[in-house]
Amino acid sequence: MAKSMKRYQFLSAGLLTILTALSVSAQRPTAQATPTPAQRPPAQTTTQTPPANVSLPMSKMGVIYTELFLDSKEGILKFATLVTKLNSEFQKQKDELTQMGQQAQALETEITKLQSAPAGTPIDAKSIQAKSDQLEALKRDIQRKGEDAQAGYNRRRAELFQPLQEDIGKALEVFAKARNINVIIDGTQVPLIYAADSIDITKAFIIEFNSKNPVTAATTPPR
Repeated sequence: MAKSMKRYQFLSAGLLTILTALSVSAQRPTAQATPTPAQRPPAQTTTQTPPANVSLPMSKMGVIYTELFLDSKEGILKFATLVTKLNSEFQKQKDELTQMGQQAQALETEITKLQSAPAGTPIDAKSIQAKSDQLEALKRDIQRKGEDAQAGYNRRRAELFQPLQEDIGKALEVFAKARNINVIIDGTQVPLIYAADSIDITKAFIIEFNSKNPVTAATTPPR
């Protein structure tokens, strides 16, 4: 019975195809006699609009690696100056946190010695507990002061570097226009499979920016 059903469905599909073809054929208009020249309507001429000529823009591309701006020797000199200034402003907090970390390390060493006393030596549980409480309080203080120092460092860094970043952006635009460069890709931000050295403008831009934005002797970072 299953085989008969499949055969019936196949035949029905074939029949439907034939009926559709016949239906289309029946709807086609019958051929009419070719009209005489007097009856033939005047020929209609169609004009085709030629495709418009679209000019494609010619673009010149450059690649720059902004991470090299921060190089202390071959990068943008003002970055090194600001980094030195920023670090000097937070040197006190850094030294304090370093000292607190050394104190915590010393307490951990003392606690370990008290806990690993030789056999037969009484363990001073009260002293161990007191030092442990002191260590935990010191760790909390280190974490709090470290977070505060990091937040202040980030705020100050933004204040110092934002104007320089704006100056670099404007200078880069001037640099590109003077050389008819339409597109600049930051290779530090965008992964590149390949880029020819001939389109790398990093070194040329850094040299030009440093020459136009010299660092004065008073602000030159120590070496």
